[in-house]
Amino acid sequence: MDAVPAGPLRQPLSATLITLDAASQLAATLASLSFCDDIVVVDSGSRDDTLAIARAHGARVIEAQWRGFGPQKQLAVAAARHDWVLCVDADERVSDELRASIVAALTAPTPHHSAYRFARCNRFLGRYLRHGEGYPDLSLRLFDRRLARWSDDLVHEKVLIAEVEESAGGVGSVGRLTGDLWHDSAETLESYLAKQNRYTSLAAQQALAAGKHSSVAQMLLSPLTRFIKFYIVRRGFLDGLPGLIHILIGCMNSFIKHAKIIELHLRKSVT
Repeated sequence: MDAVPAGPLRQPLSATLITLDAASQLAATLASLSFCDDIVVVDSGSRDDTLAIARAHGARVIEAQWRGFGPQKQLAVAAARHDWVLCVDADERVSDELRASIVAALTAPTPHHSAYRFARCNRFLGRYLRHGEGYPDLSLRLFDRRLARWSDDLVHEKVLIAEVEESAGGVGSVGRLTGDLWHDSAETLESYLAKQNRYTSLAAQQALAAGKHSSVAQMLLSPLTRFIKFYIVRRGFLDGLPGLIHILIGCMNSFIKHAKIIELHLRKSVT
């Protein structure tokens, strides 16, 4: 791995990824992480060349049974050699501008924040979305693991920051970096829809476990408010046909998730 030495000032940095049959895009992802001092790949049973590619790029590979997005990502964070971690997906790449921002943020006696978020630029149907729901898609992916961790959510996982008194800056606060994390999903529309179907099922099951309910009003109004917010207010229409298809699928997901929550509660009531 062509890692840049930490030097006397920059905090050492680990990059973490979770993978499953990611051979088609993993090499580009790992190449964009060459500035990190340590790379951890947690794989949940790949049958392609994912593991060979990861090892060829100097990554440490851990094979672990799938346990849900949040727990799987936290496993990778716990295995990192350094406290500062950068978490990316196997189909994402760190842009040159973002890389420079990360290095600058960690090049100080003490970083100004305990975590950082930055924009994620999503490619959908061959086009990088620059508006609506697809951008800036702010993602909190760089953090000090002593003060933050991944949630235990099976889907729609998030980074949890330790609660401290200093909220305006310093330890416990979240900063924003310039530069984009490129999300180069190359999946077909069919596979994208299949993934969304799995995600809405997991989200409904998670809501049921948390004791949350839904209603006909939520099922009908949630897609509408989502469309108005992202397609009109945040100008998703400027992303052309891919932008329209992207938001309509998002609206469908809102409808389906609430329908599945209602279904789960109906099934529970008759058992």
